[in-house]
Amino acid sequence: MSKFPAPDRPAPDRSAEDRPAGPLQASILLLASCLSVLGSVLLAPVLPRIEDAFAGTPGVGTLTPVVLTAPALMIGLTAVVAGRVVDRLGRKRLLVGALIAYAFVGTAPLWLDSLPMIVASRVLVGLTEAAIMTCCTTLLADYFHGRDRDRYFGLQVVCTTIAATVFFGLGGALGAQSWRAPFWLYAVSLPLALLAARYLWQPAARPRTATALPPLPWSRLAAPITVTLIGGLVFYVLIVELSFKLDDIGVTSTATIGLVSAIASLGTAAGAFLFSRLVRLGATTTAALAFAVSGAGLLGLSLAPSVPTVVLVAVVTGFGNGLLLPSLLTWALGPLTFEQRGRGTGVWTSALFLGQFLCPLIVLGLSGALSGLDAALLVLGVVGLVAGLVVRVLRAGPSPRTDVRAAG
Repeated sequence: MSKFPAPDRPAPDRSAEDRPAGPLQASILLLASCLSVLGSVLLAPVLPRIEDAFAGTPGVGTLTPVVLTAPALMIGLTAVVAGRVVDRLGRKRLLVGALIAYAFVGTAPLWLDSLPMIVASRVLVGLTEAAIMTCCTTLLADYFHGRDRDRYFGLQVVCTTIAATVFFGLGGALGAQSWRAPFWLYAVSLPLALLAARYLWQPAARPRTATALPPLPWSRLAAPITVTLIGGLVFYVLIVELSFKLDDIGVTSTATIGLVSAIASLGTAAGAFLFSRLVRLGATTTAALAFAVSGAGLLGLSLAPSVPTVVLVAVVTGFGNGLLLPSLLTWALGPLTFEQRGRGTGVWTSALFLGQFLCPLIVLGLSGALSGLDAALLVLGVVGLVAGLVVRVLRAGPSPRTDVRAAG
């Protein structure tokens, strides 16, 4: 069986090392990265109240879920464009502008009285999130190198995982006052915009004799981007379906469901923390391991008959998920130069979020076509195991370290 083309190791890119970055810059970028999870978890507790508030609106049953899913879809569709803008116009300027716009479009439902207009504002939220995610990930790759970059890619997953748990709780608490109240949290991007404007900088690109951007190395990107689409699907299964699995085995207490979800998040955080230690084996090796662990966890989840078993396999699945995303990101960005990194990050982000957007639709389709949720989880567990095997067999690079350090 032929292997994907092995990436040649490009010359080291030191374009961001004219000013050394440190924990302050990393903290700003990691906190800004957390904004993307606002769209996917913050409003989940208040969706029924939004539907009630606009009960007279035609198509309210269809429009209300779109309030939650529109940002993820727009990230998937537009992050590629954001990546091109990042490479063409620069990272910092786009990030600061997107953070400011995020606050205005994110809080717009506080005064909008039309459900279609609220949906439109959520589309704009997705556009700003695509720019924010692409800029943050690209700047982390620009500012840091080697082990530091690996560590911050892992911490990016840790931070977004913790933020998802916190935002879910805040959304429920604020939603108890009013369905509009959670939208105030979108204003948190304004102080982040001030911090980014003050403490971040645009890395200096190498001089180019041509005005056109250098093309992306699609022969090297095809494998990690395709696998990332599957990775987004596998990663999101636990987040979307854990509560339904618990409901199927008779758990009705929201407190218990929240506790199990929080414990699973600890598994995700642990996997992301350990990424910087395991990635020395090679990004494709850790990606294969992550798929195998997540797939095994989903298989166990499909067969779990009781709450203790669900907790155990959810932690296993979460651990694999925490290892998966930074592995895929490191694999994708490894062969890219400074001038290619924004577009590469945008393509990767699009693939990830399209996979996440498709996840509940695929689970729903499998559940209907087979014999329910357990059968769907079983199939997706097998998908994870097969993906891990394929990545391992067709892994890129002649040595375990080539795909990890290539852009260091």
